[in-house]
Amino acid sequence: MDKKLLEHLEGYLTDRRKELFSKVLKERTRHFTVAVEDVYQLHNTSAVLRSCDVFGIQDVHVIEARLGKKMDREIAMGAQKWVDIHRYSETKVCIDSLKAQGYRIVATTPHGDSQYLHDFDITEKAAFFFGKEREGLSEEVLSQADEFLKIPMVGFTESLNISVSAAITMQHVTAKLRNSTISWRLSETEIMEKRLDWCKKSIRSVEDVLRRYHEVHS
Repeated sequence: MDKKLLEHLEGYLTDRRKELFSKVLKERTRHFTVAVEDVYQLHNTSAVLRSCDVFGIQDVHVIEARLGKKMDREIAMGAQKWVDIHRYSETKVCIDSLKAQGYRIVATTPHGDSQYLHDFDITEKAAFFFGKEREGLSEEVLSQADEFLKIPMVGFTESLNISVSAAITMQHVTAKLRNSTISWRLSETEIMEKRLDWCKKSIRSVEDVLRRYHEVHS
């Protein structure tokens, strides 16, 4: 990575913004990640994205096998700038990619032999899958899942809105993670890469800034 370029771009930021980047990046993790599968209501996917940013989840995987919609920027409230979004047209491709990265596939479903959230073992990397509002996750996810997870509920309602379920799950597992001895933070290289990425997303007319920089340093 070009450290001189990073230093140059950070010169365009206020000290407050640079301090905020450092503070947020110290709490970012890739130990957990989230995947949403063919969610009908666009604002639900956007709300999940926002929750991931709030709780320090760096990557969100969006499967759009049947629904090819863009993220609802108003609901996400800028979170799409700070969280990395990975898009897939097939569920299998997403699952294969996550498994190759060492993630357990965790299907969130209130049915069957799902374990309760408070019993979930946070030791290993995990990708939490959330499905369609009514149908839930596809058979593809359920058949490939390593574990099944559910949130304890004691009312008449059998399930929660997907964005609420994701927020509750992420808050619980990340809080548990931060109280553990697990090495969950981003590496120094990953932090540097995100600093550079966030700088580019924070500077007006960044293409002109980059062009002038490369002209001088070419």
